[in-house]
Amino acid sequence: MSPNGASLWKRPRYQAGGGSSFLCFVVYGNVDLSTTLPAAKYRVQGMSEELEIIQYDSPEYAAEVESFRKGQAWEDLKIRDSAFAANIAAQTSCTVLRGELGDQRELYYLRDAVGIASWMVDQGGICVYDPQMFRWWTPEEWWRKAFEPVEPALRSQCVILTSPEGEGSEWVHTRGMRKFGRPDISIRGVKPEWRSAAIGLCDRFIEFQALGGLVGEGLEVNSPGFPEGFTCCGGGKLEDPEFGNALIEIRQ
Repeated sequence: MSPNGASLWKRPRYQAGGGSSFLCFVVYGNVDLSTTLPAAKYRVQGMSEELEIIQYDSPEYAAEVESFRKGQAWEDLKIRDSAFAANIAAQTSCTVLRGELGDQRELYYLRDAVGIASWMVDQGGICVYDPQMFRWWTPEEWWRKAFEPVEPALRSQCVILTSPEGEGSEWVHTRGMRKFGRPDISIRGVKPEWRSAAIGLCDRFIEFQALGGLVGEGLEVNSPGFPEGFTCCGGGKLEDPEFGNALIEIRQ
């Protein structure tokens, strides 16, 4: 294995026919882009033509800078960590790294993007916002959980969310799978007695798809602790604000 763990960034379950991988990371602060990026330090193989860096750093872009500081994730952050949120709110510039990269056979594109975002943080960034999973990262969290692991930190790039439904049941679903060109997972009507099994099932689907697998339409779900009679059905669309992605619904 190479020193930087390059062989770990393969997709051993890859099957052609997935969607296009899409990445978007927003770094707030006065990021200095004038210096050369040390590729070896940040494990960056190269800047893909499909990735672009957009810097909003003048008054005319005030609306763009403000556009990410909205929604439930932002309101939750202001309650959970008011000092961190206040620092972000005080920033007048942000730098966006984004790109649509097609159906990728390997995960080097993700390693490059994480490395570039890490370099931006070290060049003056005070946080990383991931709009695909509604997460605001402190620089320390980003470095430790997203960048430092030599192998792909797949679960750091996706989130499993739970939302209450009627009669004590919950909606268990993921966000972030579009980074891998794969659909997110949705399980509605989850009862308390099989909640942990539903979360475990989402975890397994995240890893399987992130490593390149495709979930077939009508696949029967057979998982310990999960009720019988559930199958995988396609759905969702990129314009759906709840996912911004295609969807696999696991239902009876």
